[in-house]
Amino acid sequence: MIAPTFTDWRETGQRFAYRGQPIFWQSGGDGGDGDVLLCIHGFPSASWDWHKIWPGLCARFARVIAADMIGFGWSAKPRNYPYSIFDQADLHEILLREQGVRRFHILAHDYGDTVAQELLARHQERRARGDASLVIESICLLNGGLFPETHRPRLVQKLLLTPFGALIAAAMNPRSFSRSFTAVFGPQTQPSAQELQQFWQLLEYNGGSRLMHRLIHYIPERRANRPRWVGALQTTQVPLCTINGPLDPVSGAHMVERYRELVPNADVVSLPGIGHYPQVEAAAAVLQAYLDFLTRCAAHA
Repeated sequence: MIAPTFTDWRETGQRFAYRGQPIFWQSGGDGGDGDVLLCIHGFPSASWDWHKIWPGLCARFARVIAADMIGFGWSAKPRNYPYSIFDQADLHEILLREQGVRRFHILAHDYGDTVAQELLARHQERRARGDASLVIESICLLNGGLFPETHRPRLVQKLLLTPFGALIAAAMNPRSFSRSFTAVFGPQTQPSAQELQQFWQLLEYNGGSRLMHRLIHYIPERRANRPRWVGALQTTQVPLCTINGPLDPVSGAHMVERYRELVPNADVVSLPGIGHYPQVEAAAAVLQAYLDFLTRCAAHA
């Protein structure tokens, strides 16, 4: 299979209503009765992040589901909205239930890692009370701020959290975005001009760049909910893996070091020379590492 084009991704996407807002989502898979995969993107991008590994994922899974979370990509971006990790978790659970999904795997990145942690915490709570309505079968996390103490936000992220955040967001343009965005990639795996244009188009759609000061509050939300979200990683029986680009200045090798300290039986794959967007920078390596993880899961089961 050939990776979809940017135009194809948008034109073949679907929409569902969440809290009265239209949410874009993409689906694929071999159409059989096998496993379901939920892909959760990061900040400030969208489900398009997965397009390079999409054909390989669709060849492995019966169904692959990837939404643009509210406030991101081609989904609704309401101005006065209580954006939160909990709300994004609700969004994914509703989408899964509407699609009749009961069991699923998770592949997440960045902001999506935190959404996955909240979904895992809920999975633990359901399991404790004997509720099997939504069951997570495995979780694979790409570069993300799993631990508040190791997250190193960029200067623009820090500024967005100040009282001047709305002004910073309003002043963002393609040039300033590209400068900030490329800084988290590996030096030898920089995004092309076309890729930068696509990332900016997704961000800017429906005035999304002006919401960044609202969306960025996931950073203090991580600190406030650290016991719940880190605890979920430490106590779960769900198979876990992290695939990491160690040159990521935000959540690279230093995050993995902490992961090994805190998460029992840490399953880690490090991709030399890669930065914050492994699935974009080293698609083939990420896909192979993820498929290998699934093989380990099957052998363990």
